[in-house]
Amino acid sequence: MSNLLPKPQAFALRGAPLPSLQRLSLALCVLLLLLACIPAAIAHEFKVGDLEIEHPWSRATPPGAKVAGGYFTVINKGSAPDRLLSISSDISAKAELHEMGVKDGVMTMRPVEGGLEIPAGGKVALKPGAYHLMFTGLKRQPKQGEKFPATLTFEKAGSVKVEFAVEGMGEMGSDDMDMDHAE
Repeated sequence: MSNLLPKPQAFALRGAPLPSLQRLSLALCVLLLLLACIPAAIAHEFKVGDLEIEHPWSRATPPGAKVAGGYFTVINKGSAPDRLLSISSDISAKAELHEMGVKDGVMTMRPVEGGLEIPAGGKVALKPGAYHLMFTGLKRQPKQGEKFPATLTFEKAGSVKVEFAVEGMGEMGSDDMDMDHAE
């Protein structure tokens, strides 16, 4: 029967090892399949109306920390602007949208009044050093590898539940930056 099968299959059926080139090809195929799965496991997105919320994430916090940041990108695929109005989460007593800036050589962080506009056909990135969320009065410490839920409320699209993936404490954590957290 093995005389009727192509050579690679005949080798496999008889229990003989595959030739080195075929083993290398098989190993590369398996590696490529594994690598293709990584972005799907890391990235996550949510939709509400014309808005897409890409990869909400936060950083792990040290013991005793009272605040944590939140980051994501909002893409508006609609023809009208929308506005992020509020954020809530069970992980903290309060969640606010903040903006960082530099004034007279001092980095400041202030709450954004009136929400954050997401332009029609545009996107806004909430990231370290720019617009971001502040979870204040933490009820528990976010730990690397876990996720925690939050609700984002938009003026037109409404509310959407998202999950923040907690990543490791990074180089730009609050311990590395001197911030004036003005009221």
